[in-house]
Amino acid sequence: MGFLTELVCTRCDAAFAKNQLWNLSTCCQAPLFAKYDLESAARALRPEMLINRIPTMWRYAEVMPVEEESHRISLGEGFTPLLQAARLGRSVGAPNLMIKDEGVNPTGSFKARGLSAAISKVFELGGTAVAIPSAGNAGGATAAYAARVGLPAHIFMPKDVPEANRVECEALGAKLELVDGLISDCGRIVAERKDEEGWFDVSTLKEPYRVEGKKTMGYELAEQLDWELPDVILYPTGGGTGLIGMWKAFEEMQQMGWIGVERPRMVSVQASGCAPIVRAFEAGEDQAEPWVEAKTVASGLRVPGAVGDFLMLRAIRESGGTALSVTDEELMAAIPEMASATGIFPAPEGAATLAGLKKLITSGQVSEDDRVVLFNTGTGLKYIDVLR
Repeated sequence: MGFLTELVCTRCDAAFAKNQLWNLSTCCQAPLFAKYDLESAARALRPEMLINRIPTMWRYAEVMPVEEESHRISLGEGFTPLLQAARLGRSVGAPNLMIKDEGVNPTGSFKARGLSAAISKVFELGGTAVAIPSAGNAGGATAAYAARVGLPAHIFMPKDVPEANRVECEALGAKLELVDGLISDCGRIVAERKDEEGWFDVSTLKEPYRVEGKKTMGYELAEQLDWELPDVILYPTGGGTGLIGMWKAFEEMQQMGWIGVERPRMVSVQASGCAPIVRAFEAGEDQAEPWVEAKTVASGLRVPGAVGDFLMLRAIRESGGTALSVTDEELMAAIPEMASATGIFPAPEGAATLAGLKKLITSGQVSEDDRVVLFNTGTGLKYIDVLR
């Protein structure tokens, strides 16, 4: 059994029962967070016990929302490598550079973490079907985990997503609808139809469980660095669940006594053709206005409005971090630069972090002494048609 106690509204802290499926909070229409009895969890799981745990994200089961082991739907997601990238780091001026390679996850991206957690919880609480708007990789992960447990999956994607994403969803048995528009248009379709169709909406941060899968990236970073966090984390943000999740993980680990009060500077990297978080950060705003006419080759960054915008901005500011954008030309040039120096073939979104790092070094916001982690969120193999 786990130590989940309740769900709480991220705006007003109102509590919601853990034993039923919720989307946004009914009080504020805000994301819900899973809350745990961390004192008991810390007694049940100590860091030294992890050496004998399964090398997936479920090694942190005590602080995950799925309470029965038989309900954990897994394809081996998580515990991805944190690779030294000293040669690349020296070439750009950050010799203490590391890359967390999420491209080795099932279905080729970090989306596997969140959808494993979410679909496991839907299964545990008796949901009968799921639906999701996706820029590509989340749809593939949804299809895979739904197939694993036999749940119908309804996926809505912009019609110009990479071909690999479409083929993947269809091969995995999902019901795929291509939409002439952006992910926000896909989200509206899901919202309009979900109640009548009986779908549980697993849209980014419109349910409480995907962020729990993504937060395990933070737990892994701490474990892989012997419980000492890096100085800077650069993360490509569309919906921003991973950045928000890691910030949540750091707080949980501190409460359990696993780490101290030190935190990395969290850096949101977006594409210049769709940078609502960057614009809001620079303007000192607490929320981000939707981006009009969003356009970028990095489909995962083409998210004009994020329901968790205020949570991203809060984490960036509390950490002393920043938000910046890179052009499509800069992020595309960074793909072969990262690949040829590290052996990691990054997705455009992952390569954007390298382009962002170079800007931070030039501006003096990252020094040679900083330990820096870039997140490659997916494999470049799923973007062959884009890269051609």
